[in-house]
Amino acid sequence: MTKSILTLFPIRHHGPGSARSLAGALERLRPDLVLVEGPADANPVLPFLAHPDFKPPVALLGYVNDDPARASFWPFAVFSPEFVAFQWAARLNVPARFMDLPASATLGFEREEEAESDLHSDPLRVLAEAAGYSDFERWWETLVEARGDGGDVFGAVLEVMAAVRADAPAPAGREAMREAHMRQTIRAAQKEGFQSIAVVCGAWHAPVLTELAAYPVKEDAALLKGLPKAKVTLTWVPWTHGRLSMHSGYGAGVRSPGYYHHLFTTPEHVTERWFARAARLLRGEKLEASSASVIEATRLANTLAGLRGRALPGLDELNEAALSVFGWDSDLPLRLIERQLIVGEALGEVPSDTPTVPLAQDLARQQKKLRVKVQPEQLEMTLDLRQDNDLARSALFHRLNLLGIPWAQERHAGGRGTFKEAWALAWQPEFSVRLVQASRYGQTVADAAGAQATETARTGASLSELTALLEAVRYADLPDALPAALDALDARAAVGADVADLLSALAPLARLARYGDVRGRDEVAKGADEAPARVFRTLLTRACVGLPTAAIGLAEDAAGVLQRAVDAGDASVRLLDEAGALAEWRAALLHLADRLEAHPLLVGDAVRRLRDSGELDGPEVERRVSLALGAARPGDVTAWLDGFLGHSAALLLHDSALLALLDGWLAGLEGDAFQESLPLLRRVFSRYEKPERRALGEAVRGGGPNRGEAVLELDDERAMRVVPVVLRLLGVRQ
Repeated sequence: MTKSILTLFPIRHHGPGSARSLAGALERLRPDLVLVEGPADANPVLPFLAHPDFKPPVALLGYVNDDPARASFWPFAVFSPEFVAFQWAARLNVPARFMDLPASATLGFEREEEAESDLHSDPLRVLAEAAGYSDFERWWETLVEARGDGGDVFGAVLEVMAAVRADAPAPAGREAMREAHMRQTIRAAQKEGFQSIAVVCGAWHAPVLTELAAYPVKEDAALLKGLPKAKVTLTWVPWTHGRLSMHSGYGAGVRSPGYYHHLFTTPEHVTERWFARAARLLRGEKLEASSASVIEATRLANTLAGLRGRALPGLDELNEAALSVFGWDSDLPLRLIERQLIVGEALGEVPSDTPTVPLAQDLARQQKKLRVKVQPEQLEMTLDLRQDNDLARSALFHRLNLLGIPWAQERHAGGRGTFKEAWALAWQPEFSVRLVQASRYGQTVADAAGAQATETARTGASLSELTALLEAVRYADLPDALPAALDALDARAAVGADVADLLSALAPLARLARYGDVRGRDEVAKGADEAPARVFRTLLTRACVGLPTAAIGLAEDAAGVLQRAVDAGDASVRLLDEAGALAEWRAALLHLADRLEAHPLLVGDAVRRLRDSGELDGPEVERRVSLALGAARPGDVTAWLDGFLGHSAALLLHDSALLALLDGWLAGLEGDAFQESLPLLRRVFSRYEKPERRALGEAVRGGGPNRGEAVLELDDERAMRVVPVVLRLLGVRQ
């Protein structure tokens, strides 16, 4: 039997120069079998690479069946040498296989990370940097591909790597197992009778795969004995250029995937076409970029490359030329080029019949049915909930958020009405793993979200979590999960005693009780329409009873937490705008304002809210302010003022008596007391806008009992000058 001819192609993972050289070398060699570094148990899904709907960047996803969080990705771009090798083999109907440790073993190991040096993870990049090149691809093209002989290219790399590894420590642990498995795979292929075998592997591994006789079979077999064998699933998922980063299956980091894609897919005039793309991008953003600028940038980049002894401009030269020609006095054009072209967040595609969990299949069907574009760039979308399609989109987005898949994140919807929702959509590759994890709850998005909501209802730790869950369940249109959410909320409310938690839980209930969810709901959901208002009153009553007592004996931090909860509760009560709830809440605030032993921050806050609601008139507010300013400890006074003054200076600007009280108290402080009060007062007044602070200063400087009125005085003569103009603008005939 004729001995097999073994040809090694040491490549750099995700290197366009390596990919281009490999394509030519395979075409000349025409091997009988192609072996590629990658998990050996992924061979059954390799045929999908030849599918017409298969569009890189993609990633091979492997996950443990009973623990999907234990997963790993092996990404491929159109410029990845591994992908080029498989595409060549598929085109010529040549057998091709993976040869690395199977995913069942790599995912079966314990989760400790093995240290990996730069030389090991990306040795060619380290060599390029040692030669003075910041861009590996430019080094590869200048010193390697310029020789024009693909075979010699890989032979030279193999020779360099052999020299590097001769002085490097011998591999151990998992790395030694990987290389032993690759050698065993090569030996098995030779026994099958293949005459010409091409091996595509990372440059670092090539020297130990050439002379197999130097590594005894028994020693390799011993290394592989007892490998863990987890039950795993392997499939293909869409990937993005931005995710072609370090520690993502293949170790080589890719900082400029969009640029690498351009290098690999542009056979000639690389620089000219790069700047033409840049100019098209800038013109699309309404920035100046003419044909003359393209010519000038190309000339400048070529000149820089010549001065630096490079045959072709690299990314450094391209960026410097772009900044000089397109940037003018701003780096905005260069930032746009970097984001859109150098990185270029392209999202790949996999065939619809690619094996995956039923939950992911259901999501793909809904995305297609609802006409929602899946892309890595952020997509802004405003939904009209009166439209059936937008209503279904909203339910899908809320369900996915319940499952912990934040593909769509809600934004504030401007305009009037509660029938609008604004969303920002951006798909991330790791959502594929989260879909696998969520598949234990159900085979459809609706079933899985409902089961997840039911489980969350049983384990919810706080009232605010449960009320937020109730709102999410209503918006996600999950009527089967409503009873569990309501029961859990009732049970938790019956024993809940934390006033801050009670108040923080009111907001979702107020929104549901006031606005509903403007969605079409079935009879089960309609029967729960009154539940939010009922639970709201229950929680509010418990909060009102406990608030005055909860404000006693608090440290400063705890008082601040309770004040924020009071603010949330006050906003919720005003949003609901129900007479009984308003009366109950204001009675609780009045009780708190009368508790002298309560924390002064909360007492001052309560007095301000009662004044704003009209419960306390001007003289009564002045009386309470006078009492507060007469406290023995300056710290208590400043804390009371912190709560009372709030975040707007309008109260002091429009009430000269209050301003005079505060001014008189501050002017009468002794030196030590003033020093103690100053930091907190400075913090309070720093919240005000600069014009407000200026107006307060002018009012105080004016002096006299009516100092606050100084900022409101008008010059009647000057004011009358604009009246004719205003009347003309309004169309009033004079």
